[in-house]
Amino acid sequence: MLDKSVFLKPVAHRGLHNATAGVIENSGPAFEKAIAKGYAIECDLQPASDATPMVFHDETLDRLIGNETGPIAQRTPAQLKRMAYKGQTARILSFAEFLALVDGKAPLLVEVKAEHGLPPKAFLSKIAKMAAAYEGPIALMSFNLDVVKALGRLAPRVPRGLVLGRQEVLKTWLARAGRASEGTALSRILDGAVDDVSFFAVGVNILKSAAAWRKQTGHDIPLFSWTVRTKAQRATAARYADAPIFEGYEA
Repeated sequence: MLDKSVFLKPVAHRGLHNATAGVIENSGPAFEKAIAKGYAIECDLQPASDATPMVFHDETLDRLIGNETGPIAQRTPAQLKRMAYKGQTARILSFAEFLALVDGKAPLLVEVKAEHGLPPKAFLSKIAKMAAAYEGPIALMSFNLDVVKALGRLAPRVPRGLVLGRQEVLKTWLARAGRASEGTALSRILDGAVDDVSFFAVGVNILKSAAAWRKQTGHDIPLFSWTVRTKAQRATAARYADAPIFEGYEA
């Protein structure tokens, strides 16, 4: 179970980053700034060529790394850890380095990326082993319910959650080719997942429907909301979520 007294606080999305100020997402400086402000931290994991978990959002290096392109999964951990972010000295962190940096000083929501079905089993196994051994507050999450279930088998004591956005709900809604509303489609997804998760992280544009589902069903399960950026989104998250996953301001 998720310890609500520890985790239900503002969560810095990919750390407290600000590219204009030279602090890049998912970098050591972004995580250090989040820790200094007392926030929880969200980060992302992608596999290196040997399935080592690396702290990086995109499947490819192109957007964030200077003079490097192509899939992160085609590079070794040693190669990746030598790569600096564009215009910065900060380098890509491995999951192990990230955990050592945080060292229990902030609650962690770790998203396991799985854009194309189940990722390599070794990738999930390494994540689960490190998360289970970590002595600070940590939870794992993914958009892929099969990944969430696999992590539950590998590390049953580590809290885990399902991430949902409007795109995922619409896929389910359209696939059923029925007359169900978006809210009904979301309810079906939440109903099907609730027994396998400790929390949900839902897009702020479907948060109200998720909160209505929770009220109607009586499930006492935490709701995080992402990615909260605007004043209006902050108000929505404050009303319907237990904690925002935010960026672009200081909560």
